[in-house]
Amino acid sequence: MRYRLLGNSGLRVSEMCLGTMTFGEDWGWGTEKNDSRKIYEAFRDAGGNFFDTANFYTNGTSETLLGEFITGHRESLVLATKYSNAPPGTDPNAAGNHRKSMMQAVEGSLRRLKTDYIDLYWLHIWDSITPVDEVMRSFDDLTRQGKILYAGVSNAPAWWIARANTLAELRGWNRFAGLQVEYSLIERTVERELLPMSKALGLGVTAWSPLAGGWLSGKYSEDRKTGGRLDEQQWRDNALEVNERSKAIVAEVATIAHEIGRSSAQVALAWLRHRDMPVTPIIGARKIEQLKDNLSSLDLNLTADQRERLATVSSIQMGFPHDFLNKELVQASSFGGLKGSIDSL
Repeated sequence: MRYRLLGNSGLRVSEMCLGTMTFGEDWGWGTEKNDSRKIYEAFRDAGGNFFDTANFYTNGTSETLLGEFITGHRESLVLATKYSNAPPGTDPNAAGNHRKSMMQAVEGSLRRLKTDYIDLYWLHIWDSITPVDEVMRSFDDLTRQGKILYAGVSNAPAWWIARANTLAELRGWNRFAGLQVEYSLIERTVERELLPMSKALGLGVTAWSPLAGGWLSGKYSEDRKTGGRLDEQQWRDNALEVNERSKAIVAEVATIAHEIGRSSAQVALAWLRHRDMPVTPIIGARKIEQLKDNLSSLDLNLTADQRERLATVSSIQMGFPHDFLNKELVQASSFGGLKGSIDSL
C-alpha cells in the first residue's frame, strides 16, 4: 500500500479506501460482526488507513461496528463518515444538508464511532435547497470546535461545489478537501465537469462503486474467462442499464483479465490508477476473499494497448461545450492559428 495526500491538504491517506456499507446485516444483506472485523483487520494489515462509512449505513450499525474495531488505535486511522440521509419517517428535519441535520448527525456519529473527532466529514448527497453559505459555515463551525478535521462533498453538481469552495475561500472558512463520486469504466460522465473541477480546485477524488455494483468483477458473466454472453434478466434485476456499451465493457475487461491471468475486478480497479489525476477507489467486500482480490490490483500495471482498448470500449461523448471547443476551426480561431506555439502556465 502506498499513500497520497488528500487533495491540497496535508492529510495522508492510503491509495485505497475501505468502504464499510457492508458492515452489519440490518438491511437484509451484508456481513456479520466477526467477518466484518476480519475484513477490517485484513485491510489494515495490507497498510490501509482510510475507512469510509455513513450515519445511514445499515441503520447506524456500520458506524457502531467500526467504532468497536478501531478501539486502541484510532489515532492511526483516517476515519470518514457522512451526513444528509435518514430513514423514511415524519420528521422533515431528520435529513438534508442544513445546519440542524448536520449538528444532530455529527453527534450521533461521534457516539457510535466512540471517538472525539472525525477526520473527514462528507456531505452525503446534495439536497438542492439548503443555502450554500449555511452548509459551508456549519462545516467551518465543526472544524473550529474540533469535531471534524476536514470536510468533503459527495453526489453534488460541479457548479455548486465550485461555488461553495469559492465562497469558503473568500470568507476564510474551511473548504472541501475531497470529492466522492461514482466512477468506473461504466460510469465515466464525471469526466465532463466534476473531475476537471476537482483538478482545478485541488480536491482529492474518491470513487464509489468502482466495480459498477459488481458488474466489472465479472460475476454476472456466464463465461467469466472470456467475457461471454450476459444474462439479460440479471442486468435488469441489478439496476444497471442494459445496453451494448455496458455489455461490451464487461466483456473487454473479462477478456483482458483472461489474457493476463488476473481477475476482472483487478483490471477494472487498475484502470482507475491510470487516470490523469489520482483517484482513490472505495472498495467494499462481504467476504475476505473479495477484499484480498481487490487489494491484489495494486501491483497490476496495464499496458498502453490494454488502456487504449478499455478507453475505446468505455468512451463517452463529452457534449457541449467540450466537443465544440475541441473543433479544429474553433481551436484555430480562438488561438489565432498559434495554439501549438502558446505554452500554458
